[in-house]
Amino acid sequence: MDFTPSEASADLAALTRRLLTDKATHDPHGTGGFDKTAWTALGQAGVLDAALPSSLGGGGFGLPEQCAVLTEIGRAVAAVPYLPSITMAAAALAEFGTPELVDRWVLPVLRGERVLAVALSGFTAADGRVSGAQTAVPFAAFAHGFLVAASNEVFLVDASAAGVSVRPQQTVDHADAAILELSDVPGVSLGDIGEWLRLRGTVGVCAQQLGVVERALELTAAYAAERKQFGHVIGGFQAVRQRLADAYLDVEAVRLTTLQAAWQLTSDVPAAEAVATAKFWAAEAGHRVAHTAVHVHGGVGIDVDHVVHRYFAAAKRLEFQLGGATRQLLDLGDLLADRG
Repeated sequence: MDFTPSEASADLAALTRRLLTDKATHDPHGTGGFDKTAWTALGQAGVLDAALPSSLGGGGFGLPEQCAVLTEIGRAVAAVPYLPSITMAAAALAEFGTPELVDRWVLPVLRGERVLAVALSGFTAADGRVSGAQTAVPFAAFAHGFLVAASNEVFLVDASAAGVSVRPQQTVDHADAAILELSDVPGVSLGDIGEWLRLRGTVGVCAQQLGVVERALELTAAYAAERKQFGHVIGGFQAVRQRLADAYLDVEAVRLTTLQAAWQLTSDVPAAEAVATAKFWAAEAGHRVAHTAVHVHGGVGIDVDHVVHRYFAAAKRLEFQLGGATRQLLDLGDLLADRG
């Protein structure tokens, strides 16, 4: 098991960081949620298609390279739908869809022209028609289509179809989510791939959380090195040093478990336990690092206009996306019991 990033991962990460540094913008707290300029720039630069099969004109890479991109998106706290649109939806359509579906749905996403969202609970299906609802679907407010899990199948649903209702919601950091309601809406079945989507999506959440907490810790360490109290920089106090050291260990735990889960998923090795372990660390360690960043920054840490608050809010959102720490421990318990 080799966790050394590939050359392709390093190149994609560097390109993504440069583009997001130049193009990413940040809306006021609780608004916006979709940076179309940054999304289009990623598409034009080839970042969106680089990690998809070469048969689609992509770079022929995969999940580890996508995780490298997601980590940079987390570091920038960029409001781009790479996780649902590329890592989950486009990858699923490329793997299980027809050429016609790829032409209609995947290629526009790879150019940064469209958005796909994913909803994995709350729906039922009968005779290819889907009904039900899910709240707080990430990026649903801007989506052109949805991958919806229902009755042991996943369906592709057009957002413009009759019976589709999308009502925008404001989440902890943005206004990109929505309540998705479907009433007897026709869908195109991709088969029983709900677990495939969930595992990939969970690893993607972990990779994005890695970028969030890594950058939050860097900002916090820099602040502790210059902020003075009682005539000394606060980074010189033992309690602060210990808090930062613990945060560093947490970040590295997120990194290691995420890389392991991604490696197992792409190596045809049973990966459910590794994915649950990675998400536990992304949730639990993400919680601790986010609160460390706020506490060390003091009063400015709770100012919603301060840069550190963006990282706190993003970490809290990713902490619970696709299951929090307790959910992962329960899943691990079930997996271990089944193994025994």
